[in-house]
Amino acid sequence: MTMNRADPTVLKTPQAPCTILRRFSLHASDAADFRQRLRAYFTETFDCYESLFRTLACDDAWRERSIPLRHPLIFYYGHTATFFVNKLLLTRMIDQRIDPHLESVFAVGVDEMSWDDLDDAHYDWPSVAKVQAYRDQVRALVTRLIDTAPLTLPVNWEHPWWAIVMGIEHERIHIETSSVLIRQQRLQWVRTQPDWPACPDAGPAPENTLVNVVAGHVTLGKPFDSERYGWDNEYGHHEADVTAFQASRLLVSNGEFLAFVQAGGYASDAWWDDEGRRWRDFAQAAHPTFWVRAGDDWRLRLMTEEVAMRWNWPVEVNCLEARAFCRWKAHETGQRVRLPTEDEWHRILATSGWHLGAAHPANANMYLEHWASSCPVDRFEHGPFCDAVGNVWQWTETPTYPFEGFKTHPIYDDFTTPTFDERHNLIKGGSWIATGNEAEPESRYAFRRHFFQHAGFRYVVADAPVGTQASRYETDELVTQYMEFHYGAQYYGVPNFPKALAQIAIEAVGNGPHRRAMDLGCAVGRSVFELARHFDEVVGVDFSARFIDQGVALARGDTVRYTATEEGELVEYKAVKLADLGLTDTAARVQFWQGDACNLKPQFTDYDLILAANLIDRLYDPARFLHMVHERLRLGGVLMLTSPYTWLAEHTPREKWLGGYKKDGESWRTLDALKALLGAHFEMAGEPRDVPFVIRETRRKFQHTLSQATFWRRVR
Repeated sequence: MTMNRADPTVLKTPQAPCTILRRFSLHASDAADFRQRLRAYFTETFDCYESLFRTLACDDAWRERSIPLRHPLIFYYGHTATFFVNKLLLTRMIDQRIDPHLESVFAVGVDEMSWDDLDDAHYDWPSVAKVQAYRDQVRALVTRLIDTAPLTLPVNWEHPWWAIVMGIEHERIHIETSSVLIRQQRLQWVRTQPDWPACPDAGPAPENTLVNVVAGHVTLGKPFDSERYGWDNEYGHHEADVTAFQASRLLVSNGEFLAFVQAGGYASDAWWDDEGRRWRDFAQAAHPTFWVRAGDDWRLRLMTEEVAMRWNWPVEVNCLEARAFCRWKAHETGQRVRLPTEDEWHRILATSGWHLGAAHPANANMYLEHWASSCPVDRFEHGPFCDAVGNVWQWTETPTYPFEGFKTHPIYDDFTTPTFDERHNLIKGGSWIATGNEAEPESRYAFRRHFFQHAGFRYVVADAPVGTQASRYETDELVTQYMEFHYGAQYYGVPNFPKALAQIAIEAVGNGPHRRAMDLGCAVGRSVFELARHFDEVVGVDFSARFIDQGVALARGDTVRYTATEEGELVEYKAVKLADLGLTDTAARVQFWQGDACNLKPQFTDYDLILAANLIDRLYDPARFLHMVHERLRLGGVLMLTSPYTWLAEHTPREKWLGGYKKDGESWRTLDALKALLGAHFEMAGEPRDVPFVIRETRRKFQHTLSQATFWRRVR
């Protein structure tokens, strides 16, 4: 492969070392001041990003992937500029593209989901000069908008100018992620630059000790009127009580990690979980990725150079390696050693003397204010700890999850949601190159556990188990449709069907006993909870375990998250909990069981009310159900049936239909069958009534249906 030198005139030589503003406040009372500050924030970010790419020494460095799971660096140089255009179009701050072809090529990055998920697709990447010219056009566009576009204050989540701030923060993320790819590029294809100097300090590894962290309460979640920009997963609310624990004073250094390597830590399966073993074997890892063997010695790969090993710098590993070290350390010390949780990390931060919303002091290796590399782990003291923030990111044991009140941003709805899979763990604290939102204590970035970032770790000794937070969004089409039907918005003025049925059922019982009720065919359970407002005990029974699981989770106090189809593959992300519906007090009075309405277990008996909503035309033998249902009700109890009488052979064999066909030459309707089958034990109470319901299929497609409700009081 040839090493063609890139045109040196393409990336202009800087006049000064890379500098970058620490923070940007959204709060402003003067539009001119806001424009001036935002212009500086944008310009310095754009300049810094371009400065970073001057470390690439040849054309191959731009075009050849540094790791197989990512695009080549030329993509990322164009991607951040394209991001501005795409988001500005969505907020209608602009109405046309600059270069539709390039904006298609550079639109979507790669979020590696597996270390062996190789993408060998060939891309015809444009020249560096062409991409630079495109970036120059985007720079001019954004600058012009900042200077001249209509502006009303304040700029917040719903404001069209949010797209500009989002683009800047997105580019700041890629300053860091691109620096990691440069660090993984071939050494001969990169070059040192005076505005990206490495720390010169080296020495033996300092001894690590444990610091006591007292029990405390954490309250997390950025308010939507915060003066600091945030990504979607930072907003909402989370609280937790954290028991006392101990945490390592220092980040784990290369020297401290060496003991694990020398003890055969990479070769021993005992320290690796299944995910870790599979990654280790695939990668053939025998030591940290950025360590380089040099005979009997070790060297350390930095972003643009290789240096003698810095034993007193933090080791940089993925989460799987950090976990393996902790298991080995626990065995060696007899203590419960592990990575901290996100909540515990915030207790460490509080113990260091910082708090959410506080600006990071200058004595931290962040914001490119010191070097373009890590530094000794004992260089920056923060209370009883060193590097509470900065130097390298710190892996946690917490898979990322949404806070209560989470919602996606309409112009970037997939920033976080793809990571709600329990496979992406949070990193906290920022690194030497973290700037802007990345450097805020409330930031919540998460990566796959095999991922490499400028990330290391500190360990904790804690008796408390690692708690897990529900993060998955239910995507099964039928379940999500029912979740929206039971707990979603009302459409076209039609009341919520399960809630309306519960109220009608309660009225049908009247002054009779309100001890026990059953919702048979309860689906995801809304009527169960609504009935429990008035009954001492309510049991929900459904044939589908997937449906029952949603009701169980809600009764447990969980937030249940699900997707609702917008169109095609596009979805909305929704969440519900009982507190949102004023139903929290009902949870203690409900139970959910999986069961077959045609073959109920003996314990389901002695009910004052049985509600069977839209059930009979979905049963394989509805007559059998109707023949036996009286056994489940006390004398005087009420059976409420609702159905649109949609008889389909896929649910009920044709010969089992109750109605909807000719019998003895006359139309035989379901209501006729109900009277015939229930007459032996029931009297019909009142007249049938139609109850409308609307089922949302997509954002623009709905089913509007009438369900006939009939009421039957057991008299025999």
